[in-house]
Order: sequence, then C-alpha cells, then structure tokens
Amino acid sequence: MDTSERAARIEAAAYKILAEKGFKGASMLAIAKAAKASNETLYNWYGDKTGLFAAMIRQNTSVVVDELQTARATGRTGRTALREVGRALLTMVTSDKAVALNRAAAGDISGKLGKILAEEGRGRVLPIIAQLLEEAFGTEHDMGELTDCYISLLIGDLQIRRATGAQAAPDRDFVVARADRALDHVQKIYASLNQPP
Repeated sequence: MDTSERAARIEAAAYKILAEKGFKGASMLAIAKAAKASNETLYNWYGDKTGLFAAMIRQNTSVVVDELQTARATGRTGRTALREVGRALLTMVTSDKAVALNRAAAGDISGKLGKILAEEGRGRVLPIIAQLLEEAFGTEHDMGELTDCYISLLIGDLQIRRATGAQAAPDRDFVVARADRALDHVQKIYASLNQPP
C-alpha cells in the first residue's frame, strides 16, 4: 500500500471516529486502530490530532484549488472559470466531509478546530474566488464586498442547514442551478452599480 492509500485510509478512519465521538473524543490511538496504522505513523505524519484534522480540511478544500487549476490549464478565466469553481465550492461545502468537520468545529469548545477550519478552508478558498471575481468584474469594485456578496448568494445558509440535519445533500442539478444563479445575480447587481445615475 502506497503513502496516498495509507493517508486515504487514515482520513476515512478519522471521519468515522469524528462522526461517532466528535473532535474531543477522537483520539489519535482510536483513529490509528480504525485505520490499521500505527499510532507512531499518525504522529510522524501529522504531529498531533489538530495537525491531522488540518490535513483533512486542506484535502477537502483542494477540490476547489484543483478546479481552478483545471480552469487555468484549459484557458478559462473570469466568469467562465468562476461558474465551474463555484459549482465545486458549493459541492464541497455541502459534502458529508465538510458537514462532519463543521459539526466537529461547532462542538470544539476550545475553538481550535474552528480556527483551523477558517484558515485552511475559507482562508484558502476566498482568495481564489476573489481573483476570479476580479477577472470577471474588474478592479473598480470593493473586492471584499463583491466576494462576500457572491459567497452569500452561492452558499447562503445551506452549509449550516446541512450541519444541523435540516437539509439533505444537494444533487448535481441543484448545485449547477444555484451556482449559475449566484453568478448571474452578482453580474446583475454589479452591472447596475456601473450604470450612470
């Protein structure tokens, strides 16, 4: 078994333990046993439990980073790339993995996991979205405001509704329609702001 297969097995075990015991109850030993790996391997690879969960968050957000790289490799920029990246982002944040990580962060009273989730998740993804929005709409807008508007239209309260169990995982048609609608609405909003009074 190669390193990537072992890492995938450890990650799967960590998600299972996380679902059963939450972040506080998820020990490196329990994850190692469930993954049929040594405790020493986990500590050597990840440092500690926080490092393991940070790696899981990075792996989860890599879906969006990968989609951007695919767009770039095929010459897509701006709105064209943002359509695909937006779909990837919405799929990722409403996935079972993201739900498990968000539930764990919400249950971690130390706030440590929430901070890592913000840094490794939102902190990695928002600059990508902002870059594409700038390509699509130019630099004359407040990029923080534009990015916040787009994210609000794209995700809204879907992620929290998934985390609380009030919303089932969206299907591909829903994701495509919502991502396209978010981009279309942002385009209408910001096009109207550029019109002379």
